[in-house]
Amino acid sequence: MTDGVRWLSPREQQAWRAYLHADRLLREGLERQLRRDAHMSHVHYQILVHLSECPDRSRSMTSLARLVDISPSRLSHAMSTLESRGWVSRCRDADNGRSVVARLTDVGFAALTEAAPGHVREVRRRVFDRLTSEQIDAMAAIAAVMAGPEPGPI
Repeated sequence: MTDGVRWLSPREQQAWRAYLHADRLLREGLERQLRRDAHMSHVHYQILVHLSECPDRSRSMTSLARLVDISPSRLSHAMSTLESRGWVSRCRDADNGRSVVARLTDVGFAALTEAAPGHVREVRRRVFDRLTSEQIDAMAAIAAVMAGPEPGPI
């Protein structure tokens, strides 16, 4: 049954399942908090955050999709919702007419400013308040390895 596959050891399987479970609980908890308190999804929050971090509160839709880690079509749908609330706008890039730029409006920045304290409290409650300083360092180191270059072929 091995067929050359390195199956997970019981220890690895336990760690993997714990990671998946924690990831699911964290994502669900953050989503619930943002929807309840700020009437926005976590994806919407991420879009607003990434736009707010730019000096002119704008960036290309392509780079925004990459940063938020969603498909261009999902970003377009999310942007339509955010536009209907007056939180963002879209326009053609002045330098490249084929590219579309997303901009955070003042109303959107105000919504983000209102949502951020509750979101940060929830992140602290679910993650950082539960960890020691050493565990936070370990988490950062592990995340850096996992987010690093793609591993070679199997």
